[in-house]
Amino acid sequence: MSDMTDGLNNPDYPIPEELRSNVAVTTLDRLYNWSRARSVWPMMFGLACCAIEMIATAASRYDQARFGMEVVRPSPRQSDLMIVSGTVTKKMVPQIVRLYNQMPEPRYVIAMGACASGGGPFKEGYNVVDGIDKFVPVDVYIPGCPPTPQALLHGFITLHNKIEQQSLSTVPWYRRGQSEPIPIPVLGPDLIDPRQAGIMRMQAQQESPTEAPAD
Repeated sequence: MSDMTDGLNNPDYPIPEELRSNVAVTTLDRLYNWSRARSVWPMMFGLACCAIEMIATAASRYDQARFGMEVVRPSPRQSDLMIVSGTVTKKMVPQIVRLYNQMPEPRYVIAMGACASGGGPFKEGYNVVDGIDKFVPVDVYIPGCPPTPQALLHGFITLHNKIEQQSLSTVPWYRRGQSEPIPIPVLGPDLIDPRQAGIMRMQAQQESPTEAPAD
C-alpha cells in the first residue's frame, strides 16, 4: 500500500489536479474480493416455505440482480453459494452434503430461516435435523419463519461484507494441498455422521457390560 501511495506522490510524474479524485489506491485483496462479492452465483436449495420468499427475492420487485446474483445455477459445479431454505430432514442431509462437496471453492452457505438454522418449530421431530451447520459450515444465518425478502437481502449484504474482509494469504482454498470433502452421512435407522464414529464407538464400549473373568 505504501509503495502505491508513494508512486502517486512521485514529483517526476505528477497527477493532474482534476484526476486526483479519480485515482483509487487499492490492494490485490480488495480488488479480488470486490469482484467475487459482486458475482456470487447462488444454487437455491428450497426445501419448504422459506423457498417461496427466496423466489420472491429473485423476482423483479426485490431484484437481487442489483447485487450481481441474478445468475441462479441449477448445477453445484457452477455455483459458489448454497442457500438452504426450509426444513432439513434427515433423509435430505446426505444430498445436501454431496452437493456441497461438488461446489468449487470458494464456496459459501446461507442458512435461511429458523428450520435451517436450528430446527425451528420441528426441532423435536424424529426426522428433522436441528440445524444444517451440524454437517456443513454455515457463513450467514438468517432468522425468521419464514424470513422476508428484505431479510434475505440483508443476508446477502452480510455475506458480501464477509467476503470483502478475507485475505488471499489466509483463506483455506489457497493453502497447499487439497481440501478434504465432508464425509457423506449414512441414513439407516437414524442419521449417522461418519466424523463421529470414534465417539460412538467409545460410548458403545463404555455402555457394554464387562464380562466376568472365567474360573
